[in-house]
Amino acid sequence: MSDGQVSDGVMSAVKSSGRTTFVEMPMLSDRLGAEVVLAVESFQPTGSFKLRAAEYVVRHIPHPAVIAASSGNFGAAMAYACRAAGKRCTVVMPANSVVVKIEAVRRLGATVDLVDTTRTPRATRVAELAAADPTAYIASAYDDELVIAGNASLGRELAACNTARRAAGRAPLDAVVVPVGGGGLAAGLVQGLCECGDTTAVVGAEPLMANDAAESLRQGRIVVSDGERQTIADGARTASLGRANWAILRTGLAGIVEVPEATIGAALRLLFSAANLKVEPTGALAVGAVLADRPRFAGRRVCCIVSGGNADPTLFRTLLEEPQGAAGT
Repeated sequence: MSDGQVSDGVMSAVKSSGRTTFVEMPMLSDRLGAEVVLAVESFQPTGSFKLRAAEYVVRHIPHPAVIAASSGNFGAAMAYACRAAGKRCTVVMPANSVVVKIEAVRRLGATVDLVDTTRTPRATRVAELAAADPTAYIASAYDDELVIAGNASLGRELAACNTARRAAGRAPLDAVVVPVGGGGLAAGLVQGLCECGDTTAVVGAEPLMANDAAESLRQGRIVVSDGERQTIADGARTASLGRANWAILRTGLAGIVEVPEATIGAALRLLFSAANLKVEPTGALAVGAVLADRPRFAGRRVCCIVSGGNADPTLFRTLLEEPQGAAGT
C-alpha cells in the first residue's frame, strides 16, 4: 500500500476514506500463491460490512420503525443504526442463531423475535409483525436497492485503493473476491466499482453446501434452495439471491467459486495464523475461494473481502482445533 508500508513479513495497513482497513500480509500471500490484499470489514463498529447498508437505509426512510430478518450481522447493524436515529427496531432471528449475535442485537437496543425456521420461515414472521405495525419499514438484508446503494460505498473505496496503488507506481488489483449469500454485498461492490469506472473483476465466493447463486449463474435464472442449508458460513444460508441483486450480478460477476466446508475452516485458520485475524466462517469465504481454486488466482493481485468477525466462540475454537492440511493449508 502507499501508506503504512513496513518490513516484509509484517502487516501493512492503510485506512481508506471510509471504514475499510486494507491489509497486506506477505506471509498470507506466500501461503496462497497470490499477492493478496484483505479488505477487513470486521473492524466496523458492529463487526461486519452490514452497517454500510443499515445506516444508508435508516437515513433514507421516513418510517419510525424497522422490521428485519437476520441471522445476526444485519440485525446488529440495523439495531445500531436505528438507535442512533431514534427509531424502533425489531429483528426476526432463527432460534438456532449464534448466541453472541443474538446478544449483540439485544444489547444494541432492538427487540429480538426468535423463530423456529423449520416451522415458520423468517419472511412469514416478518409479514406477521409488519401487519401489526403498518408504520414500520420492512428492511431486507440484501434484496433492497437502498441496501445495494449502501454497500456500493465499499466498491468506491476499492476503486480509491486502486487509484492509490497507481499513484504509488504499483499495478492495480486484478480481481476482488467477495462472499455471496443473498448478494447484497456483491451487488453493491459491483455497482460501486462501476460508478467509478473501475473494471476490476469481481468473483463471488459461496459455500458449496449453499450454492444457489452459482447454480443461478449456470442456469441463467434465480435458483431457489429448498430451505436454509446449514453451512458453517451462517451469513450465506439464504435460499436465493435477491431479485435486485440478480439484475446486477448476472452480468457483473466474473464467476463464483464454490467453497467446501473443510476449506472454509482452513481459510479461517489461515487468517488466524498468517494474518492474526479472528473472523467468522462467512468472513473467511473469500480466502477460502482462493484456496479452493488456486489456478484461477495464482500470481495475481487479489483483494479478499473479510466480511465480518462476529464468530461464535465455541465454533471458532472447534474450527481452530481441526486437523491442519486437509484443505490445502
